[in-house]
Amino acid sequence: MTTARPARTAIVTGGASGIGRASALLLAERGVRVAVFDLNAPEPVDVADETAVGAAVARVRAALGPVDIVVNCAGLPAGGRLDGDEYLQAWHRSLAVNLTGAMLVVRACIGDLVASGAGRIVNVASTEAISAGRDTSPYTVAKHGLLGYTRALAVDYGRHGVTANCVCPGATLTGMTERIAPNDRAAFARRYIPAGRYGTPEEIAFMVVTLTDPAAAFVNGAVIAVDGGMTAQGR
Repeated sequence: MTTARPARTAIVTGGASGIGRASALLLAERGVRVAVFDLNAPEPVDVADETAVGAAVARVRAALGPVDIVVNCAGLPAGGRLDGDEYLQAWHRSLAVNLTGAMLVVRACIGDLVASGAGRIVNVASTEAISAGRDTSPYTVAKHGLLGYTRALAVDYGRHGVTANCVCPGATLTGMTERIAPNDRAAFARRYIPAGRYGTPEEIAFMVVTLTDPAAAFVNGAVIAVDGGMTAQGR
């Protein structure tokens, strides 16, 4: 006779849309209690605001119990030329949301993650974390930082049963890419992506959620590109 696993609790940032939403839905399908942190959620949470994050985590604990899983999907695109008038604004906001936000959420949950004995952290970065595009340095630097932060967490907390891994999506059909004309997306995919197309949020979410499983206990500090072969091909 097998014993049913106790339900786990997850926080998914950026969970109102795109990869975050797909990840939250898939976690819920697998029996995980899910709380969404997003500016567009019914109870908005700005992950770059330490006070707001702390209060939101406290609400999750009260309603759903200790946090076993953190999935950091919140992010925003940011770019521009170094000498541009709005560059500093883009730089600060990109670091605040794409990097510091992930740190604040994990920091607020780390006690629960350690106490669980099988805490799971998945940070969703980008292929920009392992390469660089033109005029995207605020975004690229933040995502490189998120990759480094993931590895540091893996080293610092691995002995406590906590795993931290980084998923790096390539070109994906989300709100960030909707502004690109369909013909331009198709041309990019033909030239740069061996799979010949953009990915879907659900395809990224599959890898994200797989890394949160209790059985993934020996996958720690990994950096996994989910990009249809784009980084393997190079540009």
